[in-house]
Amino acid sequence: MSNKPHRIAMLGTGLIGWFYTKSLHEHRRPDRVQVVYSRSEERGKAFAEEWNIPKYTTSMEEAIKDKSINTVVIGLPNDLHFEAIKLCCKYKKNVLCTKPLARTGAEAKKMLDMVEKAGIFHGYLEDLAYTPKTLHALQSVKNGVIGRVTWARSREAHPGPHSSWFWDLKKAGGGAIVDLGCHCIEIARNYIGKDIKPVEVMCWAATQVKPIEAEDNAIALVKYANGAIAQFEVSWSFRGGMDLRDEVAGTEGVIRTDHFMRTGFEMFTAATEASYVAEKAESASGWLFPVGDEVNSLGYTHMFTDMFDNMDNGTEPMETFYDGYIVNAVIDACYKSAKTKKWEPVMIKDWRGRTDVTEPSPFVEYDADHWHIKDEFLPDGRKKVILKEKTTGNIIQRVI
Repeated sequence: MSNKPHRIAMLGTGLIGWFYTKSLHEHRRPDRVQVVYSRSEERGKAFAEEWNIPKYTTSMEEAIKDKSINTVVIGLPNDLHFEAIKLCCKYKKNVLCTKPLARTGAEAKKMLDMVEKAGIFHGYLEDLAYTPKTLHALQSVKNGVIGRVTWARSREAHPGPHSSWFWDLKKAGGGAIVDLGCHCIEIARNYIGKDIKPVEVMCWAATQVKPIEAEDNAIALVKYANGAIAQFEVSWSFRGGMDLRDEVAGTEGVIRTDHFMRTGFEMFTAATEASYVAEKAESASGWLFPVGDEVNSLGYTHMFTDMFDNMDNGTEPMETFYDGYIVNAVIDACYKSAKTKKWEPVMIKDWRGRTDVTEPSPFVEYDADHWHIKDEFLPDGRKKVILKEKTTGNIIQRVI
């Protein structure tokens, strides 16, 4: 295990690069960004000054090959991920890439193959899988608190991205699905089980509000090999801030989480709040919902801790490029389904999970003659049992 601080090259000075650097410098203090790459010299210089970074450059290769750097963090537009990862492989640098890994499943598979061939550490920076609430909920699910998982729902909605490239279909690879749906898909995968194969997708997507080629709203169902269903809802036209909510249900219970809009921190001002409120906040007056520790609430703190701890230990993090590849494969099926209006298979060329999974039977035996449907406790303390007769199929009830 290495206890040396990690020396980081940060690629990108947009919002995500700012969040990543803030998380690294304020929460993992020994690990520092030593070089920052920006396509704008002016922005690179300002970013370096803001975060006390020794060096900035407009050459991606110069930032990556720097001999003092051992880890590269990619916070660039989607169309630049491939180039950055290829250079990380060339110079044998640990690489952590923002979501989505790629624009398509085929592109993601090439990236996965590259890092595995190069033998370098690779982490998929899916921050919303690492929020404190999600990690707690996930552990509860693993402990069997809600029984067998049957359904997961994830929602992310806000007024739209900050930068112009997100709205460009060729640069981004899609719209709200590739931008937000990637979060939702991976959250559900964690709940259902990442060793359970996503098999088919039904998706609706539309451009309802924005004058763009890509979709600004979408809803999808992802069916898994064990019969579980994942549902996601994404929007680039939702007003009022950023809505991040997840639910997971099972045979014995349900867990619901709200990560952002209802933080327990509420403020009203008839004037104007002079400082930053929260990501995607649309107003600086009236009722405001600030976030006390935004990078922690959004999962960045736990994400980078997991990445660097596993890097030090020579083990895999919770989220790798393989996970990014599976997410991109599901997204591909979403886009195809949105066009065909049919259930479409998820095409995974390299499945590494279980292949022995079947859908469980809903028939649970009560006794030799009946299937069990439900128990219910009555106000007077008695217990009612709802049953199905095996021979006739009739539904009956007994009060005990």
